[in-house]
Amino acid sequence: MMKLKVTRAEMWRATIDDLPGGAAAVLDPVSKAGANFEFAFARRAPEMPGKGLLFVLPVKGKKVRAAAQAAGLAVAADMHMLRVEGNDKPGSTAAIARALADAGISFRAFSATAVGRNFRGFLALDSAEDAARAAGLLKKL
Repeated sequence: MMKLKVTRAEMWRATIDDLPGGAAAVLDPVSKAGANFEFAFARRAPEMPGKGLLFVLPVKGKKVRAAAQAAGLAVAADMHMLRVEGNDKPGSTAAIARALADAGISFRAFSATAVGRNFRGFLALDSAEDAARAAGLLKKL
């Protein structure tokens, strides 16, 4: 038994320039508005030459949300996110992936990291239904 805490999360995304400072141009004003991100990920977008994608969460508070929108971030409505937290033990991420596979749930992205004795992961699913099924399943691990 793993005892996982599973909660919904709202991912925000921006298209950024693929050059030095592309991510900073978006992150700086949002940070100055008071954002405290639990997750930030940037990558090149080969399908859009010269561009990249930036993903962050959470974006909370009126001032932070306004700054995020002004900087080009928007809610990634097509990504149904779950935050998964628990004690860090060998095999935790494999157990999560296996449980989803056995239930026939496909995820579009999975990121996890361990700090000290705890881990936190973020799952992006294709639908609200998949997210609800995955949350119920993972809470039972």
